[in-house]
Amino acid sequence: MIAIPPREPPPGRRPDRNVLGGPLIPCSHEPLTGFFRDGCCRTGQADEGVHTVCSVMTADFLEFTVAAGNDLVTPRPEWNFPGLVAGDRWCLCAARWLEAARAGRAPPVVLEATHEKSLDVVPFELLRKNAVPGA
Repeated sequence: MIAIPPREPPPGRRPDRNVLGGPLIPCSHEPLTGFFRDGCCRTGQADEGVHTVCSVMTADFLEFTVAAGNDLVTPRPEWNFPGLVAGDRWCLCAARWLEAARAGRAPPVVLEATHEKSLDVVPFELLRKNAVPGA
């Protein structure tokens, strides 16, 4: 995997931080993820879903989320969305990730690419317990 440096914030805006307290690193550029489609799990006032948890998709989670009404598998060209497969990284809604965790079906988390805002919804220890080893 290629290491991608953290994004520089716009002037006057504080840098985005991850759940470990460090700079937020990109989650994925292929497929391009993030509420702002910039590769990062950043958030803002318009992001009502709080798309802040960088996760590595698993077949089990994708099946779970489709059954829960959020189809992340089917390509949607009109939204420039390719559809996800196991192994893809994607910025998930914090509440959906927590729902999956409670069901025992949460995908692994990339802590360095998971925005600190996730901690408003998901306890840190639960994220840490589901962290991708050595990511």
